[in-house]
Amino acid sequence: MNIKELHTQEKPVSATSLFKSDLGNATAIQILRGGILKEHITKTPALLICMEGEVIFENENGLKVTLMPGDYVNIAPMVKHWVEGTIESQLLLIK
Repeated sequence: MNIKELHTQEKPVSATSLFKSDLGNATAIQILRGGILKEHITKTPALLICMEGEVIFENENGLKVTLMPGDYVNIAPMVKHWVEGTIESQLLLIK
């Protein structure tokens, strides 16, 4: 199995549940070049890991980080953030 197989190539942003448990979950996210995961917040701390590609993560506090394969960012709860794909990218979100 491969994370890429979980997404269609037609959507600029695609998210699908990869794993769920009582203690947390993991979501596979694909962002195509130019795709934007719109501004949103999380109620719980989260970890975003870039598996493949390159994205720009930004938040309302002025943080702007380019994530490349192997890079990650901790996402604080109740802080608006968004992600833009600079090339086709595969991400893993853990909450």
